[in-house]
Amino acid sequence: MLTFASLCVEAHASVNPPADPVRLIFIHHSCGSNWLSDSNGGLGIALRDNNYFVSDTNYGWGPDSIGSSTDIGHWWLWFRGPDSTKYLNALYAENGQHSSYSRMSTDISGENEIIMFKSCYPNSALKGNVDDPVPPIDSNPLRGQSCGSQYHTVANAKGIYIDLLEYFKTRSDKQFVVVTAPPLTDATYADNARAFNNWLVKEWLISYTIGNVFVFDFYNVLTTNGGDSNTNDAGLEAGNHHRWWNGAVQHKTDGDNDANSNVLEYPTGDNHPSKAGNEKATTEFVPLLNNFYSGFQPEFPDPTPSPSPSSSPTPSPESTPTPTPSQQPSTSPTSSPQPQPDSWAVWGLAGIALVIVISIIIFVIFRKKKS
Repeated sequence: MLTFASLCVEAHASVNPPADPVRLIFIHHSCGSNWLSDSNGGLGIALRDNNYFVSDTNYGWGPDSIGSSTDIGHWWLWFRGPDSTKYLNALYAENGQHSSYSRMSTDISGENEIIMFKSCYPNSALKGNVDDPVPPIDSNPLRGQSCGSQYHTVANAKGIYIDLLEYFKTRSDKQFVVVTAPPLTDATYADNARAFNNWLVKEWLISYTIGNVFVFDFYNVLTTNGGDSNTNDAGLEAGNHHRWWNGAVQHKTDGDNDANSNVLEYPTGDNHPSKAGNEKATTEFVPLLNNFYSGFQPEFPDPTPSPSPSSSPTPSPESTPTPTPSQQPSTSPTSSPQPQPDSWAVWGLAGIALVIVISIIIFVIFRKKKS
């Protein structure tokens, strides 16, 4: 099942990189650093080669060290809290690297256009019941809290993400990419994590019509491998995937037939995904990002930015675009040339001279007849 936003994107059916470089910033911690790394997931290189200028944040970044706070409850602080303007102004302007990865050597002017953010694997330990009612945001106790909080539940997490849309819909000039948290090897809350991430992909955006939000199910991608944790199943028909497949977005969650289909299948001695898992994620993510970006961009973008970030005015079917002053012709191609002010003066003087000459001629003739 695809969200409304995904359907809008898929209609373009393009996974080509952007024609011009695009600024992207990634909010992450250790798993994100590994995913970006040239020697691990290779995401940084892949984004560079697809025409994205990548910057990132990490622990200790930004005003109030907000970069250290990337749990689900913390996203409310970033995008909706009392200091969110301060954090986002810094985020949109950031052009530095806070992890090791290859990127374009030349900075791109302007603000970051794509905002990509991911919580780390402890966020997959979501408590509560998947059918618990979602609280209104004003009474949601997970606001600003870490994933270690007793309030880190499925229902409260849904409430946080629902409220984020209130900000996202005001910034149609930005594109927001939500990357789901990686799975855990511990199966205690694995079913809750699966239910929550399926909700993000399939239900969260179902009534959201702006089209500037995309969910990449990093969690799902990491729940099947190619036989062991150092072998992935990228490119295989079997397995769990979130990818561009046969000309469409595929979110496949029924490809695991082992004892528990909702746990990490790329362990490294802890819950950080292995290189093989991160490489699979890179392979599947980048074409989807290209598709999302190409679908969001107008087919024939206006080279002159609109004063409003929301949308450009659309001319009515009967109207004709008004040329700019530099395009205005000096005369209409079907009208007769009109005399300019100087021409009127010339014609006036000529008329007076003609009257004088005629008067002189009449006077001379009259004198000859009289004599």
